Amino acid sequence: MLFKTKFIPVAIALAFAGSAGAQEIIKIGHVAPVSGPSAHLGKDNENGAKMAIEELNAKGFKINGKPVKFVLVLEDDGGDPKQGTTVAQKLVDAKVNGVIGHLNSGTTVPASKIYYDAGIPQISPSATNPVYTKQKFNTTFRVVANDNKLGGTLGKYAVEKLKVKRIAVIDDRTAYGQGVAGEFSKGAKGPGVSIVDKQFTNDKATDFNAILTSIKAKNPDLVFFGGMDSVGGPLLRQMRALGIKAKYMGGDGVCTESLPKLSGAADENVTCAEAGGVTPELQKNMDDFVARYKKKYNGDVQLYAPYVYDAVMTMATAMADAKSAEPAKYLPFLAKVKHQGVTGLITFDQYGDIKDGALTLYTYTGGKKTKMEVVK
Repeated sequence: MLFKTKFIPVAIALAFAGSAGAQEIIKIGHVAPVSGPSAHLGKDNENGAKMAIEELNAKGFKINGKPVKFVLVLEDDGGDPKQGTTVAQKLVDAKVNGVIGHLNSGTTVPASKIYYDAGIPQISPSATNPVYTKQKFNTTFRVVANDNKLGGTLGKYAVEKLKVKRIAVIDDRTAYGQGVAGEFSKGAKGPGVSIVDKQFTNDKATDFNAILTSIKAKNPDLVFFGGMDSVGGPLLRQMRALGIKAKYMGGDGVCTESLPKLSGAADENVTCAEAGGVTPELQKNMDDFVARYKKKYNGDVQLYAPYVYDAVMTMATAMADAKSAEPAKYLPFLAKVKHQGVTGLITFDQYGDIKDGALTLYTYTGGKKTKMEVVK
């Protein structure tokens, strides 16, 4: 009995000593569709987040002079708005310190209200619908240009550089697809230019015969698609099968390494834009990231992994600036952060949109995605 009374205080003392020296755990939530038709893009985003977290921990990242440990809390929204809000609440309940995501505008926008109500900062690396940052939520940020710039630039490019006159527009009825198609239509203005047909499908469709037959009858010079590559690829395949030889254009949702495989052809009459891009002086940083990614995952970057990586690093920078990982304390520092990432300098305007966001225009040559130019 005497032994036990002496032992218990010592054990308690040791336990307190261990907890006093314990490393602070910082939980970062990440949401993307790692199931469903856009799973390849969701996994790409997830890989970018994992790379950033592993590198932060490997270098012993410090906040207020003390090393911390970052833990990534992964959730799958399947690209579905209802599932998106469910996992958002799950992350809030898990008391994450911040969220990177979601991938799609259709899930990002409804989820943003849940994070805002909880006071949890959110950085989307890929959602481009302008509504996301126009809600006046002080918790919402993004590291890519929005659809106003993306769709408008593509519309202008189609008219001025591709010299098209007759344009057909298709969207998938998602927040992203409708948004980018609408902005494209606004930008596609010029003498003799007309939108000869507008059609819509959905983000799970596989048969486009009816809408393409209607479009073929209008004899367009260009078909613009607002949506993701999982629909845009098969749509392009069926266009060519029906003998529609019009140029094909899309936003960042179709601008992936997988598009040639999904469309079944090395179609070189395609133009698309990525809502981000690096100028020549920063290309080495991006090339180094791409090489590290390929070595780690034995595959190519699909689309937004570098922007996810930068989003994580930007959030960590704000925490270091604030000397705290508590959302309420580092949020004001995130709003004025300056982080030199692999994709460029990240700093936000009053809405949480990236300042001076770039776009990169691509085509496909021999089945490979090929950069044409970076536009700011």
